[in-house]
Amino acid sequence: MDKFDVTSTMGDMEAQNMKLKNSLPFSLAKFHISEDYGFLLPDPLKELSHYYMPWMEIANNLPLMIESHQLRVRVDKMPLLSCHLLKGHREQYLAHLLLSFITMGYVWQEGEKNIPKVLPRNLALPFVEVSQTLGIPPILVHSDFVLSNWKKKDPDGPLEIRNLDIIVSLPGGESLKGFILVTLLVEKAAVPGIKALTQAINAVLQSSEEELLQALKQLRTSIVEMIKALRQMHDYVDPAIFYAVIRIFLSGWKDNPAIPEGLIYEGVSEEPLKYSGGSAAQSTVFHAFDELLGVCHSKESTAFLHRMREYMPPSHRAFIEEIHSAPSLREYILSSGSYLLRETYNQCVMALAELRSYHINIVAKYVLTGATKAKDGGLSSLPGPPQALEERGTGGTAVFNFLKSVRDTTMEGIIKQCD
Repeated sequence: MDKFDVTSTMGDMEAQNMKLKNSLPFSLAKFHISEDYGFLLPDPLKELSHYYMPWMEIANNLPLMIESHQLRVRVDKMPLLSCHLLKGHREQYLAHLLLSFITMGYVWQEGEKNIPKVLPRNLALPFVEVSQTLGIPPILVHSDFVLSNWKKKDPDGPLEIRNLDIIVSLPGGESLKGFILVTLLVEKAAVPGIKALTQAINAVLQSSEEELLQALKQLRTSIVEMIKALRQMHDYVDPAIFYAVIRIFLSGWKDNPAIPEGLIYEGVSEEPLKYSGGSAAQSTVFHAFDELLGVCHSKESTAFLHRMREYMPPSHRAFIEEIHSAPSLREYILSSGSYLLRETYNQCVMALAELRSYHINIVAKYVLTGATKAKDGGLSSLPGPPQALEERGTGGTAVFNFLKSVRDTTMEGIIKQCD
């Protein structure tokens, strides 16, 4: 890494400090981020008004309709409904959740065979309408799949997997439910880290080394808890079912050889539209931590990650951009000369790299091992595994190259003694 030139940057940092000190404290509320739930939507709605019953009835029966090859028939008969009766963002998020799951089921009902070229008007028009209102694309995104797709069995009980359920499902049974809920628990484990992030920025703005040290310690602890939460994937998700059943329903129509032209949204565009499938890269948590710690990824990885930000709620994107525009935590630590700050910062970077290494292990198990089990023919009750994404993630990347690159560049963020 290049040596840090303290004198050449101190003036810039002071100017940034002066500009941002007026907005102290840096807070989560401005970005609609919950102190208790982080990027999760607190207490998501489970039902819409009677007018939207046709959506609710289909969404509540998706696995059965898909497995019996009846979903497309039902959707084609569905009335065209307007989104104007949706009241507030919580109803809009539920509508997006319902329409995104219905869309993925409609497109992938027959697997990679007989993929429709057109999403019918009665699905495409309201889906695009609510998507434009929310500022997210008309496809299943992380905020649908995880952030707004959960409920407590006992409303007064804890946010633990035994007390959680999902609102809308797709084929995959308990493994799909486990995949969503374990991912949700990773997001929940990140909440203290998100709060620590705001404390760290405020500590830099106020030049408080002690507060910064405490914030960094809390951030590291939170990342370690995220790893613990991710370990539960092994307990709740069957690799063969993930690979052969679940994975295709997370696939999009951009960088996907199975649907190379994209998808026509009838009544919206005469030309096919292309959108990436679901990806962990759509989680705001990792982007926020990277920006705080000053982690720089390769040009190719950065381009993909920045494209994934377009799949996040606008307020979450704005949060990342605000962190990026804040004074550099890394430069502050380097200029402080504090060995303790440097070591604690390094522990955060190493924990983040360890989380990414563990994610690689998870993907290896659920893609490589899952593929082997699916191909062994021991899953006669399941459809054939997807071919088009054999070497790719559902977001469209060459998945292992991308994940290893991001992990390695995270490790490069460690401050060496000579820096």
